[in-house]
Amino acid sequence: MDILVMGIGNVLLSDEGVGVKAVEELQSRYTFPKGVELLDGGTAGIELLTYIRNRQVVIIIDAMHWNKTPGAIGKVENEDVPAAFRTRISPHQLGLSDLLAAAMLTDEMPGRLVLFGIQPGSLEPGFSLSPPVEENFEKLLACVLDELGSLGCEITPRTGLPDPKTLWSYTLHNRGTDTAGKAPS
Repeated sequence: MDILVMGIGNVLLSDEGVGVKAVEELQSRYTFPKGVELLDGGTAGIELLTYIRNRQVVIIIDAMHWNKTPGAIGKVENEDVPAAFRTRISPHQLGLSDLLAAAMLTDEMPGRLVLFGIQPGSLEPGFSLSPPVEENFEKLLACVLDELGSLGCEITPRTGLPDPKTLWSYTLHNRGTDTAGKAPS
């Protein structure tokens, strides 16, 4: 098994960071089998080639324009993934388009590509997800877990509190509080 789950996006621009937040949540909630790697790809582009080259499966999680209502989740696979990044909402998606083109040119494309995207509701500066994206965040995680399950991955939920508790987990579940966890005065 050689699977990469990569969340991408800019966590400083609300829903644009949903991919990174999803990977952080998956890491904090579950234990994954050997051969499954989770990666915060942030806003990197071509630098990610070493992580995706010749993998059996690469699953990408990102905010994507599907021309649907905010919070709508979409899935594209294989040759449709590079095409999905042509309608970009941020500069990092141009970098991912270049990354996939470089992998094709060097004959290092993963055996299978899967993109789970969610239609953003807001790309304004901020750490929190917009209400429609937050409302469907658990569904997004479930889509990724279902995909991994269909690939034969046995994923084990962690018991107790996430270890370590991530900033994104904290902000996701504490809307309306400041960064110190106190309610605004």
